[in-house]
Amino acid sequence: MKAVVMAGGFGSRIQPLTNSRPKPMLPIVNRPMMEHTMMTLKDIGITEFIVLLYFKPDIIKDYFKDGSEFGIKISYVLPDDDYGTAGAVKLAQELIGDENFIIISGDLVTDFDFKKILDFHESKESQLSIVLTSVENPLQFGVVIANEENVIEKFLEKPSWGEVFSDTINTGIYIIEPEILNYIPENKNFDFAKDLFPLLMQSNIPLMGYNLEGYWRDVGNPESYRDVYDDILTGRVNFKIPGKSEVYPDGTLYSDTPYQFDKSIDIIGNVVIGKNVIIKKNVKLNNVVIGDNVTIDSDSKISNSVLWNDVVIGHNTKLNNCVICNDNTIGKNVSAKVGLILAEGCEIGELSRFEQDVTIWPEKSIESASIVSHNLVWGSRYKNSIFQDGTVTGKSNIELSCEMATKLAEAFAAQLPIGSKVAVGRDYDKNSRMLKRAFLGGLLSGGVDVLDLKNTARAVLRYTISHDDTIVGGAHFKQAMEDPTSSQITLFNHEGLRIGTNISKDIEKAFFTEKFRRVDYSLVGEIHETLHHKECQSYKVAFEDSIRSSLSKCDTFSVAVDMMHSSTADILPGILNDLGIENIVLNTYHDEKKLFNIDGLKKNSKSNISSIVKSLGCNMGVIIYPNEQYIRLVTDEGEVLDKIRGLLAVLHLINMTDEGKTKKVLLPTWAPDIVEFENLEIERGKYADYDAKKLKEYELIATVDGNYTFTEFGATRDAMYASIKIMELVTCNGVKLSDVSKCIEKFDYRMIKVECTQALKGKMMRKFLESAKGKKSSSIDGVKIWENNTDWILMIPDQYTDHINLYIQAKDKASGEVIYNSYKDKIAQWSQE
Repeated sequence: MKAVVMAGGFGSRIQPLTNSRPKPMLPIVNRPMMEHTMMTLKDIGITEFIVLLYFKPDIIKDYFKDGSEFGIKISYVLPDDDYGTAGAVKLAQELIGDENFIIISGDLVTDFDFKKILDFHESKESQLSIVLTSVENPLQFGVVIANEENVIEKFLEKPSWGEVFSDTINTGIYIIEPEILNYIPENKNFDFAKDLFPLLMQSNIPLMGYNLEGYWRDVGNPESYRDVYDDILTGRVNFKIPGKSEVYPDGTLYSDTPYQFDKSIDIIGNVVIGKNVIIKKNVKLNNVVIGDNVTIDSDSKISNSVLWNDVVIGHNTKLNNCVICNDNTIGKNVSAKVGLILAEGCEIGELSRFEQDVTIWPEKSIESASIVSHNLVWGSRYKNSIFQDGTVTGKSNIELSCEMATKLAEAFAAQLPIGSKVAVGRDYDKNSRMLKRAFLGGLLSGGVDVLDLKNTARAVLRYTISHDDTIVGGAHFKQAMEDPTSSQITLFNHEGLRIGTNISKDIEKAFFTEKFRRVDYSLVGEIHETLHHKECQSYKVAFEDSIRSSLSKCDTFSVAVDMMHSSTADILPGILNDLGIENIVLNTYHDEKKLFNIDGLKKNSKSNISSIVKSLGCNMGVIIYPNEQYIRLVTDEGEVLDKIRGLLAVLHLINMTDEGKTKKVLLPTWAPDIVEFENLEIERGKYADYDAKKLKEYELIATVDGNYTFTEFGATRDAMYASIKIMELVTCNGVKLSDVSKCIEKFDYRMIKVECTQALKGKMMRKFLESAKGKKSSSIDGVKIWENNTDWILMIPDQYTDHINLYIQAKDKASGEVIYNSYKDKIAQWSQE
């Protein structure tokens, strides 16, 4: 028998514990929750597992790998869309084969005797058996009634109390014969309880229910996560606590590593300790689970709590019924009443006090002697910064709530003259619509008028701002590309460029101090609504005028373009047709489900467009990412160029255009420079705070992530114009993109994020500079050190997270590996000094 583990949920209800990991990977007694379930099944002889992924799949795959370290075999299935519970299992049909299998969720804790349900299924010759159990509150589950022969007669999903007809619920654990999979349609959203079970009952296939006695808990929210620990540590669940046990007068200590603690330390109840744990004198631990690399200073008292990894607890700190996530530092004399949840990367000042049931979201800093009585969802990061390159990113309707959007708008309006006008737009996402409407209210209250473009491509918004002298700024709202549960608000200045560092700081200062301008009722701003047809037409005419003359001189051209469900689909197909470019366009409609699985969407987009370009003989292909800024190029042979080869291909095309004429190009310091271009004058450096006049001195401004700005049309990023400009460069130079790609010499280029606390970043900069002595180096942006004429390493501390970013260029992979290993060891050594 094989086991299918459902491990694809977003874990929205249990945030912020799932801020950086999927719910099945939440630690239960220092092991991922999913691991406990799988090892329980292993104990009854099941050693082949199929894991269904979706949200943050790499975290699960990196931990379990192929399963050999755990004595099992694991295969993974990553759906390209949300196919529902049964639809996802259908994707694993080939891996399941022709034997029966058990389905179980990766985010539950149970001590069920699974051997009993296997025996029941066999004895009843059942085709589908469902594990049932009785619970006190069945409202969040599917209520079930089975007759005396164990045949299920009635289901009701998530009833109200008025609808409850039983306390027996469906646990989501099933044993299924392989022929049942034939009732599940392929590539369709199909749910077990809502779709499959009613279909089987209509087909007179009996569904068997077996009520298992024992402990079962769906870990769906932070409260249930704490309750699981309480149940384990107080013995209400038959749970094998890992590690060797050592008996103390008032309790038992469990650990894989032997410890010799001071006699003044009290161990009460059950205490579990991970690796590299330091506990100082007079500490009292009462029913506590402690992860790896944790330090607890003297005289602290911790009870009924769980501490994840890399936590520092100061002297005389008192914690009760708390969840302390990774990478937290808690100062001395801190106290927390029942219910504190401290998400990752926080720093708590000494003498701080937390009232009951407070949740602190990631990367917050609590000043010393603070009294925290409310949840801190959005707050200060390093240097009280909420902007990153003019953009605010946060969890939709949690960090980026309507209240947050309104306050941000009020802070923005306070920097603008009364009676001025701001242009605002958004993408398709419903969260973007919600936040935009809240934002408009804040602008109006500050006496600022609004031109509301509603759903519009960002390029159109920025063009409108830069070409209308009455508009002093703008804002755009969109779903975050890499995290579909988050939203982004980007603010622009009067030139359509992202706001710079100075204005960002002014807005942040007003935001945190709440120094807003509330104007008299007679001066409240007005909304000027538009369906953006006029603005789109102005953009479209200017776009076509800019490129038509040069493109008309070139040969007939055909292209395949994947819009990836972005707002560019509303305008780019029309431009392609007007310019006489033969085109195949894909994904021109909004699809919320596909955008929620961005990794699957990217994978499918690359595969599909590659096949289309090759089979239809297109001159090239383009993928426009949902953020409407990044593009990926596809050669006429179907090769999807990575970001580095894409950049170098574009530079080659510009270099061969008007040969002998020097063109200026602006690239970031981390862009590769191993390839030389005789007709390009390439400048590498910062350009975040350049104005439009300065930017237009360059013919091309590019990054290494597929972002190209051709300033002949404007100084703002525009994936649509960049795509057609590159088509023009290909056809007017009379070359094939595949030939350009083949002439790019191979070399090693890599970017690595290395963990580094904020406190150590300055030290790392100093150490890098010291290690650069006697070598060619630069400190324009970070510290760049050349090992020879071609090979270099660049270190830039991340402004917003506990990381430093390393960029490495080398003539080949082996040389790059030597450089990386050398500096990785140095960083580790410097961190310990």
